[in-house]
Amino acid sequence: MSIENYVGRRVEVIYLNSKGRLNRRVVSVLTVTKKSVYVFDWGKQAYRTLSLQLVLAIMPDASAS
Repeated sequence: MSIENYVGRRVEVIYLNSKGRLNRRVVSVLTVTKKSVYVFDWGKQAYRTLSLQLVLAIMPDASAS
């Protein structure tokens, strides 16, 4: 499923951070552009911008059910 389908939803993402390390976060997807995704990170309680090419996986957040 494409990340655009998750706009407005709480999901779990796995991505490479700027140091090349894997990260797993629970976020709400706010907007998606050609190169990035703007999210609210529930763990950090902050808005973040992730590079789309570094997002490795996205799935519905199991704890949001």
